[in-house]
Amino acid sequence: MNPDLQHVLTEKLLALGDDELVLGHRDSEWAGHAPILEEDIAFGNVALDEMGHAMLWYNLRRDLTGDDPDRLVYFRDPAAYRNLQMVELPKGDWAFTIARQYLFDAAEGVFLAQLAHSQYWPLAEVAAKIGREELYHYRHSSNWVKRLGLGTAESHRRMQAALDELWPYTAQVFAPLPHERLLVEAGFVPDPNTLRSTWLTTVAPFLRESGLDVPAHGGDPAAGRDQHTEYLTPLLTDLQEVARYDPTAEW
Repeated sequence: MNPDLQHVLTEKLLALGDDELVLGHRDSEWAGHAPILEEDIAFGNVALDEMGHAMLWYNLRRDLTGDDPDRLVYFRDPAAYRNLQMVELPKGDWAFTIARQYLFDAAEGVFLAQLAHSQYWPLAEVAAKIGREELYHYRHSSNWVKRLGLGTAESHRRMQAALDELWPYTAQVFAPLPHERLLVEAGFVPDPNTLRSTWLTTVAPFLRESGLDVPAHGGDPAAGRDQHTEYLTPLLTDLQEVARYDPTAEW
């Protein structure tokens, strides 16, 4: 693999891992606070899955760079993270968390389905594994979207408000990384410019079936993954607290 291609691939893997890690941390904040007991267990498992998927991407990156995933997670400053802004937003109410999970799950499903045919077999292998597990996440979040969208007037109001707030952030989901065209031309990853339209053909009809209005297009697709909200720093402070207390400790 030529050095330029490898560099872009390592950046892509970092972004994929960071998305899963940060979203998993946000999901974990519902432990003990979910609306029903069964959901405490189910959503706790979703959080664990997301963190496990993060490690799969970080491990692929380690195979290319030698970087220790634990050091990536616990000893990077916020400015070095490459996750989407959407996943770092506070968990909000249950409707907000479910809306975010659904939008992310649907986008991830479209991406992984195509990535499973990557010409770089380690990517294809991991995409196939994660894709099978993400089917559960998608079914779970979509069931809740419909349940809240078609539920009471209050549940519908909250779900629509969450959707309206989150929608602008989805523009960044499909924005290519710098020089990602190299990966596309090599057949390593799908063309991000085609993913959003595929995603919309799934998401828009489903939201309407759930009694929800699809927000107008908005957001800044040019927002770089090095641009974060004010919420990432306290999230990472919490995530990294124990490891940074004694960096020499062995676990």
